[in-house]
Amino acid sequence: RPYHDKVVDHYDNPRNVGSFDKADPNVGTGLVGAPACGDVMKLQIKVDESGKIVDSCFKTFGCGSAIASSSVATEWVKGKGVNDVMGIRNSDIAKHLALPPVKLHCSMLAEDAIKAAVKDYNKKK
Repeated sequence: RPYHDKVVDHYDNPRNVGSFDKADPNVGTGLVGAPACGDVMKLQIKVDESGKIVDSCFKTFGCGSAIASSSVATEWVKGKGVNDVMGIRNSDIAKHLALPPVKLHCSMLAEDAIKAAVKDYNKKK
């Protein structure tokens, strides 16, 4: 079955690929992996003094669905409060990208990466 157009778009034109300095006190880094398929996802957030996420980036080694899930996650967290993004669910990402059931673990990685990045940021405060 071919990928949905949204997955192809985010795979061909991924948003926010890159890396921040993880030692920066305003940066939270989430590094997660899926043993089932070998995908690894690093998602980072940059937070301002008011607790708003002003920027986000990712590096993902994995399939098109994992890359698209990461790309969407970075778009969705920008402009939101650091605690507000804890409500982003993998099911919302999966629905947005029309992921088939066999690729749901990719959206779970993105949710886990967001939570791990927030946890890392909060540890620095």
